[in-house]
Amino acid sequence: MRSLSSILALALFFFACGNGASEQTETTSEETIETPTEEVAAKKYTLTAFTPSQAFEDASIESMDYKEGKFAFGIGGESYELGIQTPDAEAKNCANSGKGQHIHLIVDNEPYAAKYEANFDYDVADGEHYLLAFLSRSYHESIKTADAHVAQQVVVADKAITSAEDITTPMLFYSRPKGTYTGEKDTQKVMLDFYLSNATLGEDYKVKADINGEEHIIDVWQPYYIEGMPMGDNTITLTLIDKEGTAVDAPLNPVSRTFKLQEAAPEPTK
Repeated sequence: MRSLSSILALALFFFACGNGASEQTETTSEETIETPTEEVAAKKYTLTAFTPSQAFEDASIESMDYKEGKFAFGIGGESYELGIQTPDAEAKNCANSGKGQHIHLIVDNEPYAAKYEANFDYDVADGEHYLLAFLSRSYHESIKTADAHVAQQVVVADKAITSAEDITTPMLFYSRPKGTYTGEKDTQKVMLDFYLSNATLGEDYKVKADINGEEHIIDVWQPYYIEGMPMGDNTITLTLIDKEGTAVDAPLNPVSRTFKLQEAAPEPTK
């Protein structure tokens, strides 16, 4: 027969083991509880990168003059020509200019002017301005090379540029969308394109695209298809931001445009 001390020792042993198992179970239970996370709201609009476009590696703007209210551009390179259709225009499935390839001229924060000849009249008010000109494909996509654009801070007086300096600080210029888009083909996929000067997207800089109040962050400089926008007026605001997500202290930053999508007019009855 076991002694009283032996019985008490066994009782204490089983009590201690049982109590430890209970604590372990409670601890494990607490560790496996997962805090529910908020679901990320689905985006109304999608941004999809363009497929690679017709390259114009030797295209260049060799000179730009503005006198007596007239611009004169010197266009270089054998691969690029104003006023003709870009070969891959049909494959892009987006708005395309029937007049062909052209120069995009942007003065300050104004929408660009499309010019299909190298020499043309244009009214620039007297004063200081930020001026960007770049060569464009017929479907309005910019040629994003150093030689195919001019970005300058200029002074204009009496319809002539009196002084000009290359822009050396980071800047963002808005290009597309612009104006009115009509019909299923042009409104289903709308091209977003912008131009950067002295800024490389990635770690240091990004572009925040606000589409009708919905935020999208862009870290690769290329054109994008926007899909899902409604008929009627739409507004896009582009902001060049730094690595902390703060708007870069740069001229004309941010920049906004309102444009319109509309259904094609019905065919007249015969």
